[in-house]
Amino acid sequence: MELLVFVLLISLLFIHEMDAIRHREWRMFVGLKGLRDETAYRIFLLVHLPLYVAALYILASGAGLARTILHYALDAFLVAHTVVHFGFRKHPNNGFTSVLSRVIICAMGILALIHLFLLLSA
Repeated sequence: MELLVFVLLISLLFIHEMDAIRHREWRMFVGLKGLRDETAYRIFLLVHLPLYVAALYILASGAGLARTILHYALDAFLVAHTVVHFGFRKHPNNGFTSVLSRVIICAMGILALIHLFLLLSA
């Protein structure tokens, strides 16, 4: 059950990031909002590459402690991420106004809490 929740969580994160590109999420970031869209898009996109490579490598390698730390860190990040999105819901550059975008974001936060609970109760 824990693995299924985690895979769903990672999948939601990936589709949220696809949605983030569609909605030009970089326009809400202090360091990127002043750049031309094409430049900010490239930076936003390329910053995700090492994050994905590191996370997927740790998951695929089956390294026990590193994998456990990644699970806890990702859960904590996604709970905080959901809170931040909630706090920025009225930001003028927030494009995540559709029901689908909000469901994806909220589902990540809720599933991260469920996954954290499953980890702690194992």
